[in-house]
Amino acid sequence: MAARLAGNGKGGRELRQNADINVTPFVDVMLVLLIIFMVAAPLATSAIKIDLPAPVHPKPQHRPTFISIRKGGETYVVAETDTQKVANLAGLAPVLASRLGGAGTATGQTVLIRADREVRYSEFMAVVNQLQRDGYYKVGLISEDLG
Repeated sequence: MAARLAGNGKGGRELRQNADINVTPFVDVMLVLLIIFMVAAPLATSAIKIDLPAPVHPKPQHRPTFISIRKGGETYVVAETDTQKVANLAGLAPVLASRLGGAGTATGQTVLIRADREVRYSEFMAVVNQLQRDGYYKVGLISEDLG
């Protein structure tokens, strides 16, 4: 605790208690800690060297079957060799099942969807909702790599 000398107006000095906090020791301790952490931080970043194998990406055995949606809601099922336009969304399941090798039921395979930039969200979601009603729950979206 610190003390402060103050005049009492009669020429004498009076000793009173100082209520201000002395922050100098606090700042000194913080600066020392900062220096310690700055020196110790590079030591903590060293890691154990591990020789990891390169990732292996399996090559697809065939070109995937996917659904294309054009502006205006036109929907196509594109397979390896042909493209078939779907007249309405109710007819999407039989066409897709024949392309994926199933017998009119969902095969558990991922259905890939690509859409024009200007396709309305409601048209896109109508296709996704129809796929869910038909039992196709694994849906992948194809985007164009602009890089």
